[in-house]
Amino acid sequence: MFTVFRSYLAEQLSKDALLRSADFRRYWISSILNGFGGQISALALPLCSVLLLHATPAQMGMMTAAQAIPFALFALPAGVWLDRRAKLPILLASKIVQALTLASVPLGWWLGMLSMPWMYTVAFTMGMCSVVGGGAEQIFLTFMVGRDGLIDAQSKFAATDSASRLIAPGLAGVLIQWLSAPFAILVNACTFLMSVQLMRKVSARDPVPPPSDKHPLRDIRDGLAYIWAQPLLRALAWSAGAWHLLFYGYSALVVLFATRELGMSPGVLGTAQMLGGIGVFVSSLLLKPLNKRYGQGVTILLGVGATALGFVLMPAIPAALFGSATASAVAYAALVFFFDCGVMLYFVPYMALRQKVTPDKFLGRMISTMRFLTVATAPLGALAAGYVADHFSIRTGLACVAAGGVVLTVAMLLSRPIRSVRP
Repeated sequence: MFTVFRSYLAEQLSKDALLRSADFRRYWISSILNGFGGQISALALPLCSVLLLHATPAQMGMMTAAQAIPFALFALPAGVWLDRRAKLPILLASKIVQALTLASVPLGWWLGMLSMPWMYTVAFTMGMCSVVGGGAEQIFLTFMVGRDGLIDAQSKFAATDSASRLIAPGLAGVLIQWLSAPFAILVNACTFLMSVQLMRKVSARDPVPPPSDKHPLRDIRDGLAYIWAQPLLRALAWSAGAWHLLFYGYSALVVLFATRELGMSPGVLGTAQMLGGIGVFVSSLLLKPLNKRYGQGVTILLGVGATALGFVLMPAIPAALFGSATASAVAYAALVFFFDCGVMLYFVPYMALRQKVTPDKFLGRMISTMRFLTVATAPLGALAAGYVADHFSIRTGLACVAAGGVVLTVAMLLSRPIRSVRP
């Protein structure tokens, strides 16, 4: 039986150019570890604030905003810096900092020092690492697989991300229920360290850019000018910026909504979040045929429409659907499935498309400038949602996000550069 399985696996590897690369396999496994750990902390960090520190909606908005503020502060200079440096050392350093930052949460809790300002600092540092390390990761992947391999690589990441989404939230819910949220966060810190060990074995190296005597501000200006001159990149920038504004507002309130409005325990919430993994898996199956038949532009529009529908339906879930809290939890889980499927249908072709149309010399600046343009306004969404929820209700805050989602979907449908992208 083992011999048959080994032969089958070898046959599949021989058919797939990416999987034949040992470097890509290491990168992929590292990505799986990061995704698995990230899904744990995505639930554990807000629950740590909500359950242990009794955070208000406004405080949750501030914590979510703190994670996005580094994009506004550092994304533009980070792009210039990345274009002048080798990417792999930066990527490894950012993962180490993230591991140490996450490990500080259980340490602070066990010492009796954990507070919301501590959580704001953790969120800010994680966001800063995402700006620098995340940009380096995207550029390094482009060099390693080539532009033509990006959709295939991202589809593979989506498939394994679905497995992480299917397993990790349930595990996080159990860990939080039995051992506490800080312990679950410590697990995430360990996955980052394991990822570093794998990435150190990658033999591929992106070419070190030649020294530049240009002033960094000129490089920043050139990056902005390049995006402004490309109608497609310009359309992707304003639409993703508006989407992140809404998403960060949604993220600031959704855990509060699930725990305080729907009465879900960490274990039930983790189980409900697991359906998001199935949504990501379904999107990984849909990506290639949708892109091939309709093009990346239509796939992006389908994804945005799906997330908008999720925004609209979430605040409509009653505390006891059909008189049952269990039915409300099931409805919440169904929306997580639908929403996460839409997110992947939106962002996988979005990222591949913007990298495909950008030459190597602008790649670092394009990615970081786009991240600045698309996430710089996100703190405003988180703070505004927290303010509305604090002064009115959590449902009202989510309803405002829903209204914005509908407007954005209509605006993107009318955008010719996005709509006209063909296979």
